[in-house]
Amino acid sequence: MIHEQTIRSAVACSGIGLHSGAPVSMRILPAPSGTGIVFRRTDLDGFEIEANSRNVARVSYATSLMKKGVLISTTEHLLSAFIGMGIDNAIIELDNLELPILDGSARPFVDMIQKVGIKKQRKARTYLKICRELEMQEGNKFIAVYPAECYSVSYSINFPHPLIGKEVFQAELTNGSYLRHIAGARTFGSRQDEEAMRNMGLIRGASRENCIVLTRDGVENGPLRYADEFVRHKVLDLVGDLALLGKQILGKVVADRAGHAMHTALVSRLLRDKTLWEEVTLSEEEAARPHEISAEAAAGV
Repeated sequence: MIHEQTIRSAVACSGIGLHSGAPVSMRILPAPSGTGIVFRRTDLDGFEIEANSRNVARVSYATSLMKKGVLISTTEHLLSAFIGMGIDNAIIELDNLELPILDGSARPFVDMIQKVGIKKQRKARTYLKICRELEMQEGNKFIAVYPAECYSVSYSINFPHPLIGKEVFQAELTNGSYLRHIAGARTFGSRQDEEAMRNMGLIRGASRENCIVLTRDGVENGPLRYADEFVRHKVLDLVGDLALLGKQILGKVVADRAGHAMHTALVSRLLRDKTLWEEVTLSEEEAARPHEISAEAAAGV
């Protein structure tokens, strides 16, 4: 059977929060089978918040978790890296309320995991296999999940910017290419929106080092890592948000201009209706394709 995994030893980093601008130190620790992903606030007597749908808090510009008034903010990039690297169990220690943004992508977190290695555990991994379709629409925003034998994502965005416009990206869980095709895609923002967002208490830690900065007609801090880096980052976010299901899924996710709120709404709807899915384990043969994000078809290779 395919087994759960954790990291081999503790690994640490430090940085600032994208929205809070607050300095933060973070450690990822190995955890026993069945633990899942748990955040621990070392500045608040080790208070723990599980990364699951029950603890989802504000999700407008980032996915945050809250339990008994204690907040963990901007979790999606690390959670995405865990799914991409097949990490089921870990404890994340933080000494502040927001995860470090680092370079604005999931790549630094992937690098941390690779640095210490991955440990296979005894417990068989259970997947959430989608049995019936679920579609959600809100104005021109759409998200859905359909039955499929592996985890795939199709994402569309449409931004009124000459460098972006309409972008579509499709990714499938196969060939172990998360690092090459998804992990390095950075978050992005516009100079035009900067003042308004800062006045809302957002992006106080944003800089040219941790996000793509869009001007009216181009990029202030190019070059882009991928020609379609913007939609790839949305896929990165989606994978991280769907990690709040608490299990890797077997199904096809389709999203159009969805965003964090719709991603997490899909998680909540799925978990509320147990007729939509079943828990399954996979044999070695069934899981011969490594469970990481791939984009071979989308990239034309």
